[in-house]
Formats: sequence, structure tokens, C-alpha cells
Amino acid sequence: MVRFSNNLLGILNVVTLLLSIPILSGGIWLSHRAATDCERFLERPIIALGVFLLLVSLAGIAGACCGASCILWIYLFVMFILIVLLFCFTVFAFAVTNKGAGWVVSGRGYKEYRLGDYSNWLQKRVNNVDNWRRIKSCLQDGKVCNSLQEKNQTLDQFINGNLSPIQSGCCKPPTACNFTYTSETVWVKPADFNSTDIPDCNTWSNDQSALCYDCQSCKAGVLANLKNDWKKVAIVNIIFLIFLIIVYSIGCCAFRNNRRDNSYPGWK
Repeated sequence: MVRFSNNLLGILNVVTLLLSIPILSGGIWLSHRAATDCERFLERPIIALGVFLLLVSLAGIAGACCGASCILWIYLFVMFILIVLLFCFTVFAFAVTNKGAGWVVSGRGYKEYRLGDYSNWLQKRVNNVDNWRRIKSCLQDGKVCNSLQEKNQTLDQFINGNLSPIQSGCCKPPTACNFTYTSETVWVKPADFNSTDIPDCNTWSNDQSALCYDCQSCKAGVLANLKNDWKKVAIVNIIFLIFLIIVYSIGCCAFRNNRRDNSYPGWK
């Protein structure tokens, strides 16, 4: 029973080691198959995560099962830093996603989104030219507007439909523009149209590669989608944080066992 914490820590790290292998393999596979900016954006974080889990799990196994107190101390130090970083990120995620919500449009089944409703930090991220170029590339590669157009809906079906934040912000002009509906992604401007009050109305284009991808409403839709995703990630982080604290506590017990064994070489 004395060595229970060491054995349990070893088992947990063996599971982590096995988990790191498919993650690392997936990152390497993606690096050879990446054809778009979105895929290239994902490959490095996935590889980094796989390598990190691999090294940490090996250190945990060596420290817990081989009695290497020095390696186990490094393992515990890394775990402590990870717990602090994860806690800070979770608090930050809740803070920056606290503001912002969709606006209900009269007579419409979907909501519309305004960039100014979101936190300044998020607004700066999407207003950055390089950042938005990559995000827009991902939206176009994902063909979110193409999937909407394939529905071939009538106007009544469209306005009563449920659009995602990105579809609402990027695939159609704002309702206030009062454009004439032709299809889900084709809207006709009046011949003498000129709006200075709503810049997105002038930004809208029936070019299927442009649409409203450069509109403020599109950026707001991306942030609305990001807010929902970050809330889910933050909840998962809380569960993972509790798990890490438990593992860290077990590691501290294993470290104490190693020190006691090293102090008394004849201990059995």
C-alpha cells in the first residue's frame, strides 16, 4: 500500500503516453497533407501537444516507477506550471467572452451580430489584417455559405430559418439594408442605393468569393461562434484542471515515497 501512489501515477502516465501517440501521428500526417491555411494553422499546435504529452508521460513513468526523484521533481514542477497556466487561461476565457450576444430581428428566425458588442481584446484580434485574412480563408475553405445556398429556399423559408452566427454575419447582408432576396447568397441592391449609416451594406457583394466576408457583421459572427466554443472549452478546462490537481497530488505522494526510499536504501 505504501507504493500505491507510485503505481497509480505510473499507470496514469502510461495512459497519457498511449494518448500522445495518435495525437503526434495526426499532427505529422496533417503536416504532410495540409493544403489550406486552416490545416497548416492546426498542424504545429497538434505536434507540439503530442510531443509535450509524450515527454511529460515518460518523465512521470521514470519518476514513479524507477525511483528517479530528480526526474519526478521536474515532472511535478512542469505539472504545477501547467495547472497555473490552465487556471489563468480559463479565467481569461470567461473574462473575454463575457460580453456580446446576438440581436433578435423582427420577423426573422435568426439573430444578427454587432462587432461593438464584444470585448475590445476580441475586436482587436479580428480587426488585425493578417488575422482576418487567415480567418476569412478558413471560412471560404469551409464553404459555410455554399452549404447555405444549396438549400434553395424561398424567401419565407429563409427568413424563418435558423442560421448559425457565421452564416448570419457572412453569407447575407444585414436586414437593415433592405436588399431584394434572390437566393440565400444573392441579394440585389436598389439602383440608387448608397448607405453611409451601415457600411456593411456597401461592403456586400454577390461575388460568391466575397459576399460579406469583409463585413463587420461577419467578424461579429465569428466572435459569436468563438464565444460559444470558448465557453465549452473553459468548462472542459475546469474538469481537466481538477484531474491535473489530483494527478499532481498523487505525484507529490510518489515523490515523498521516492525520497523516503532514497533515505533508507534497505527499505522494502
